[in-house]
Amino acid sequence: MIPSHLTDADLRDIGERLDAMQARERASLGAADRAYILRLIRVQRWMALGGRALIFASLLGLPVALGSWPLFWVLISLGTLTLALSKILENMEIGHNVIHGQWDWMNDPDIHSANWEWDHGCPARQWKHTHNVVHHTWTNVLGMDRDIGYGMMRVTEHQRWHPFYLFQPLWIVLMAMYFEWFIALHDLEIPRVLKGKRDKAEARAILRESGAKVGRQALKDYLLWPLLAGPFFFIVLGANFAANVLRNIWTWAVIFCGHFPDGVSHFSKSVVATESRGGWYVRQMLGSCNIRGGRLLHILTGNLSHQIEHHLFPDLPSNRYARVAPEVEALCREYGLAYNSHSFGRQLGSVLWKLLRLTFPGGKRPSRRAAAAG
Repeated sequence: MIPSHLTDADLRDIGERLDAMQARERASLGAADRAYILRLIRVQRWMALGGRALIFASLLGLPVALGSWPLFWVLISLGTLTLALSKILENMEIGHNVIHGQWDWMNDPDIHSANWEWDHGCPARQWKHTHNVVHHTWTNVLGMDRDIGYGMMRVTEHQRWHPFYLFQPLWIVLMAMYFEWFIALHDLEIPRVLKGKRDKAEARAILRESGAKVGRQALKDYLLWPLLAGPFFFIVLGANFAANVLRNIWTWAVIFCGHFPDGVSHFSKSVVATESRGGWYVRQMLGSCNIRGGRLLHILTGNLSHQIEHHLFPDLPSNRYARVAPEVEALCREYGLAYNSHSFGRQLGSVLWKLLRLTFPGGKRPSRRAAAAG
């Protein structure tokens, strides 16, 4: 719920100040921001090329030294890790943010939300609908935000328990490892399809589009690149698979830390029925969580470590979030609003513990008084 101590005048003031903050940042966008994204794209592409080159370099000498040459393991490990990092950069700090339209102001057709297709199983067009429209509009509203549990997990005690959730520890592992493929099917709304509530023609069209994108991704990583290795096909395939799994686990962890740690708020549909601009801002702040860390962590999370600021200003270039974060935190403090920001370890530990707790009926966190009483 929106905190009851906030008056209509408070909400109006919060809305006006955040609008002004966003307008100020937009007005100051310029050459430094353009140089940032262009440099990042160059780095990411060189990393992708370098990672694949290291994987192929590791194959030299394999016929006589398979499994016994330390250099092979060093090179293929470095290559796989470099390829995974390049995929993380492409998906998080570049793809996700370009598709949001954060860099449309540059009027560069090569870095524009209308044209960008990312290195991911989910078609950019479907991502714009499920993420940019549905999730960002109805953030943490039960029954409206389909990112709450992604249709298969219980992430808040406000979700009704079902025996299906007893398998939640297994769902955690599967979803983290294959997050890309789960997201590729997200717009299909499988629970509605199974209940017969989804138009069949529309569902088939979405499935065809997802299938084509998944096929292209699989063709690239699991057939064409491995074929270049000739007899070492399965070694290159395995390295590509490992890089994709590493990318998936990282993106799963970052996204779950953004909305599901302890202390985050969820909302009923009644909250949004008469929601003002200020009320929308407050819901975004209370329904999102930040991760504290250094600049490298922020870049590798796609600046979703500033999830609160991202949800306030989703189409503001991500390199500006660190700059406005202190002002947003001060505004929260001024109005007595929680600003959920902790280390990556604490946020992830909180998420995992909560998911395990909610495997069972109930699942509310014990109060301090109850915990103290034993």
